Amino acid sequence: MKFLDEAKIFIKSGDGGNGCLSFRREKFIEYGGPDGGNGGKGGSIIVETSDNLNTLIDYRYQQHFRSAKGQNGSGRNRTGPDSPDIVLKVPVGTQIFEEDKETLIIDLDKPDMRYCLLKGGDGGFGNNHYKTATNQTPRRADAGWPGAEKWVWLRLKLIADVGLIGLPNAGKSTFLSAVSRAHPKIADYPFTTLHPQLGVVYAHEKEFVLADLPGLIENAHLGHGLGHRFLGHIERCGAMLHLIDATQEDIAGAYKTIRRELELYLENLVNKPKILALNKIDALDQETIDSKKKELEEISGKKVFVISSVAKKGVHDVVSALMHIVRPSREID
Repeated sequence: MKFLDEAKIFIKSGDGGNGCLSFRREKFIEYGGPDGGNGGKGGSIIVETSDNLNTLIDYRYQQHFRSAKGQNGSGRNRTGPDSPDIVLKVPVGTQIFEEDKETLIIDLDKPDMRYCLLKGGDGGFGNNHYKTATNQTPRRADAGWPGAEKWVWLRLKLIADVGLIGLPNAGKSTFLSAVSRAHPKIADYPFTTLHPQLGVVYAHEKEFVLADLPGLIENAHLGHGLGHRFLGHIERCGAMLHLIDATQEDIAGAYKTIRRELELYLENLVNKPKILALNKIDALDQETIDSKKKELEEISGKKVFVISSVAKKGVHDVVSALMHIVRPSREID
């Protein structure tokens, strides 16, 4: 299934049904009173989170959602039936914005959350509603209240235990395929991954969800490259695995670029639990590996793992370390 993390949709709630203008007319009843029923309520537009979804792909093929109008009232005080609501199922972690893409309506970050985006119009009153002691033959019946309509943006921020971060072509997709059954696209050029990929990693009889995210570039916090869409997914991850290509010359610059973008986008992102690893060591000799590892440890002040995703060297150690820092609530015994 193709991953889609952003979609624009049109929604319209149903109009209320009209009230009925009617009088009782039966044999031997000379002065039948008003008996016009009220109109039914129009359908609302409701959004609900579902644990079974992890993409917004359904909203690529259908972008318009219109609820039906409530039924009109009728004689003999019969109220028109309400129209059913339309319920939009979205993955946990979906945010809904106004058409300007800046005004947040609701952040659906928990399972089984339910929110009414647009309320259906109320039905109009029939003339029986206006009967009083002084006005026993009212000739007033109201039209139903109109529904509302607008365009909204759906934006998904993945909720994963661990997010893979790094510059383009750092080997993130290869790592994901090495530790899970996911099959992301892998190629020897930058920006091979254009959409997040999810994989379930099993270790020590437990599991956690790992997200391979598109590569980050300088000034991503300003929206360059995949920009905010990439960084938004990182927000929801419980921990990060920062992969650095050991074959590039400036590994210090690679580390600083990612750290700077995280700080500029959201300050507390750099405080998330993080593991640092030099990838692609199968292409280097031991002396170069030791030198680059030492350099990176001095700059970051953290322990640095050395791994080869292709040869699966050091991968088990990294997975074990990640298992110790992922959120306990997400672990499955």
